[in-house]
Amino acid sequence: MDLSVSASDSPLLNDTVDGAVDFQGHPVLRSSSGGWRSASFMIGVEVAERFAYYGIGANLITYLTGPLGQSVATAAESVNIWSGISMLFTLLGAFVADSFFGRYRTILFSSAIYVLGLALLSFSALLPTTTSLLCQNSNEISSCSTPQFQLMLFFVSLYLIGVGQGGHKPCVQAFGADQFDAQHPQEAKSKSSFFNWWFFGVCAGTFVAILVVTYTEENLSWSLGFGIPFIMMVIASVVFVFGKNTYRYSVKKYDKSPFVRIGRVFVSAARNWRASSTFIFGQEESAIDLSQQKAGQFRFLNKACIVPNHSNLCGMVCSMSEVEEAKAVLRIFPVWMTVLVFGIVFAQDSTFFTKQGATMDRSILSGFIIPAAAIDSFVPLSIVIFITIYDRVFVFIARAFTGVQSGITTLQRIGTGLVISAISMLVASMVERKRLRIAEEQGLVDRPDITIPMSFWWLVPQYTLYGLAEVFTLVGLQEFFYDQCPSDLKSMGLAFYTSVLGMGSILSSLLVSVIDEATGANGQNSWFSDNLNKAHLDYFYLLLSGLSLLAFVGFLFVSTWHVYSR
Repeated sequence: MDLSVSASDSPLLNDTVDGAVDFQGHPVLRSSSGGWRSASFMIGVEVAERFAYYGIGANLITYLTGPLGQSVATAAESVNIWSGISMLFTLLGAFVADSFFGRYRTILFSSAIYVLGLALLSFSALLPTTTSLLCQNSNEISSCSTPQFQLMLFFVSLYLIGVGQGGHKPCVQAFGADQFDAQHPQEAKSKSSFFNWWFFGVCAGTFVAILVVTYTEENLSWSLGFGIPFIMMVIASVVFVFGKNTYRYSVKKYDKSPFVRIGRVFVSAARNWRASSTFIFGQEESAIDLSQQKAGQFRFLNKACIVPNHSNLCGMVCSMSEVEEAKAVLRIFPVWMTVLVFGIVFAQDSTFFTKQGATMDRSILSGFIIPAAAIDSFVPLSIVIFITIYDRVFVFIARAFTGVQSGITTLQRIGTGLVISAISMLVASMVERKRLRIAEEQGLVDRPDITIPMSFWWLVPQYTLYGLAEVFTLVGLQEFFYDQCPSDLKSMGLAFYTSVLGMGSILSSLLVSVIDEATGANGQNSWFSDNLNKAHLDYFYLLLSGLSLLAFVGFLFVSTWHVYSR
C-alpha cells in the first residue's frame, strides 16, 4: 500500500510556514498564525512604547532648563546624548536577541527594565527641585542647585529607560516583520506595507503623547506627566504577552551565532590573504575554481573559502553562504555612513525647535496657550497624513511607471527624504531669521521673558517638511536594513537603523558643544545663547541644510555602487 501523501492532497502541508514555529515549538500553520493579526499586536505595543518614550523625550529639554536649572546648550547636549546612547543601546539589544534569547524573550526582559526606569523617573520628579520660591525669585540661576540624590536618580532612571528601549525597539519591529512570510507573494507584499503602517502607528502614539503628556507636565505635575508613560508601558507589556499564541517564531538556520560566522569569515580571509591556491571549499559546496567565479564586490572575502596548499585547516574553511552573509553586512555600512547627517537633523525637533517655539505666541482658541513641546505634534500629525497618502496613492501611481512592487526602491525613498530634510532646515533658518528680526524691531532682544509677537504657526512648515522627510527616509531605512541583513540578523538590521539616529544625536551634541565653545568665546553671544533673541539658530539650521546636501551627494554615489542582497 502506498502511504505517501502529495502536497496537493494535504492542505496542512501547504499551509505550513517554512522557517517558523509556534510558541510551543511546533510547525506553524499560515491560516492560524502571523499575518496582520499578529502584526497588529506589535503595532499596538509600539504605539504604547513610543507614547512612553516621546512622553518623556519631547519635553525633556523644558524639564532640564526649568526644574533642573540647566542652560539651553547644556540641556540640548544632555537630551542629545541620552537620545543617542538610548538608540545605540539597540545594537546591544539586537545582539542579545540574535545571539542568545531570541526576539520574544528579549522584548519581555527589556520591557521590565523599561517599566522600572519609568517608575523611578516619576518618583524622582516628586522630590524638591530648583523651582523653589527662592530660586524662582532669584536672577542667579547658578545659585540654585538640584539636590545630588535627585539628580542622580533622575539620570539613572533616564538611562534605564534607554536600556529598556534599546532591547525593545529593534526586536518588536523585527518580530512584527517576522509575521509575514517573504516567500509567499501576498504576505511579501503585506510586509512592505507593514513598515508604512508600523510608522503610522508609531507617529499616532507620538502625536497623542506630545499633546497629552506635555500639557500634563507643564500645567498639572511633572510626576504625573512621567507617570502616564509608565501606565502605558505596563499596558503594552500585557498586550504583548496576550498575543503570544498567535505569533510566528523564527527558526535559526544555523547552530552557530551569526556574529561568530561573520567574524570567522573576516579572520579566515585575513589568514588566507597571501594564499596562492585558487580552489575554494565550503561545507555545502564541492571544490570550485575561484578564478572562474564572478568576484563581485568585496572579493577579498572570497579568500575565506580558500584551502591553501598543504593546509590542515579544512575544518576552518568558510562556506560561500557564510561569505555572502559577511558581504551583505559590509554592503550596508556605506549607506549607514552617508545618512548620519539625517540623524543630526532628526535631533533638532525635540531640542532647538522646542526652545524656538517657547519664545513665540502660542495662544489659540481665545487665549488658550499650548505648551511649546506640543508644537512638535505637527511632525507625527504630518507623518500620519503623508504615510497614508504614500501607501494608498503614491505607491500605486509609482508602481505603474517603475514596475517596482513598492513603487520605488528603498534607496530611492531614502534619498528623496534626504533632500526634503535639507529643505526643512533651510525653511527653519528663514523662519528663525524672521523671528530674530521681529525681536529686534520690537525692542525685545534683551527681554527673553517677553513673548515675541509672532505666531507659532510660522513653525508649521518646517515641522511638516520634517515629518515628510521622515516618511521617506526613516521608513526607507527600516525596510532597507531589515531586508539587506542576513535572516539571522534581522534584529541587528533594525538596530542599524536606530543607531543612525543615535549616532546623529551624539554628533549633534558634539557639534553644538564645538560651535557653542567657538562662537561664545571672548564674551560674545553664542549661537546657542540662553537668550535665544541673541542666539543664531538660523546660522545653525543653515549649516545643517548645507551638510544635508553634501550627505545627499555622498549617498547618490553609494547608491549607484550598492548591490541589493535580494
